[in-house]
Amino acid sequence: MSRSLLMAIALAWAPPLLLLPAPLRASDRTLPMQFELREQGPADACGTSCKVFVSAAGAITADTPRHFHDFAQNHNLAGATFVIDSDGGSVLGAIALGREIRRLKLATTVGRLVDLPAEGRAVLSSNADCESMCAFVLLGGVQRSVPLNARVMVHQIWLGDRREDPTAANYSAEDLVLVQRDIGRLAQYTAEMGATVDLLDLALRIPPWEPMHALTRSELKRGLRYAGARNSRNDVAGDSAATRIAHDQWPARDDDQRAAMGSGRSLGHGRDRPPASAHSRRRRNWQF
Repeated sequence: MSRSLLMAIALAWAPPLLLLPAPLRASDRTLPMQFELREQGPADACGTSCKVFVSAAGAITADTPRHFHDFAQNHNLAGATFVIDSDGGSVLGAIALGREIRRLKLATTVGRLVDLPAEGRAVLSSNADCESMCAFVLLGGVQRSVPLNARVMVHQIWLGDRREDPTAANYSAEDLVLVQRDIGRLAQYTAEMGATVDLLDLALRIPPWEPMHALTRSELKRGLRYAGARNSRNDVAGDSAATRIAHDQWPARDDDQRAAMGSGRSLGHGRDRPPASAHSRRRRNWQF
């Protein structure tokens, strides 16, 4: 039997997996959040009013606030807009990130940046999603906007290791205490950011076994507006470009990060720190 015939027979009996295409590269949104600084372009379009953007794409981890803090120390972010595209992630990480954004007095929006290689600049694309805890990061902005094509999606907080089949999992009294404690932290953070309770209320209405709820334009206005703001053109503008909630010179938190950056305790929801105990292991896994 010739060698070519033997090779043909071997290929015919080879496992089907050999004939499948190579797996696609994982989306950047599943990787830890990365930050990049870009100036708006094209330059001849925005002229002297070109904005400065901070691209924030990826998952929010326990270390994300510290990484952003380091990034901010090495770049001039004065007057910049924080552009986020994220599936969410760590509860405490998102809270600390939002506080850092407020400390720096940045605006926030949902989107992603598309580079213009010829100019070294970027254009803002609204083809982006801000899911789960990402929605609470938006609250950190002194101005908050959501383009029409972008989506903000929310659901309840839950144990990360029991999200695949939450109705079949077992839960202890300690688990219930922990989730209620984090809901309290989210409520406190929302108040600190000067927002109404509407966003948290909307999130808590969606069980983890149901699809995430995409906020309507009306819900965005209610959830992202500042507490006490009247429904006026200056406070809530729902024009054809975006829903924008503006507040001039909202004060930053001076006790920023509350022992925050680099503290394993205050950022205890990350999955990449070795657990000190069964209690801390459960504590870290609460995710939005």
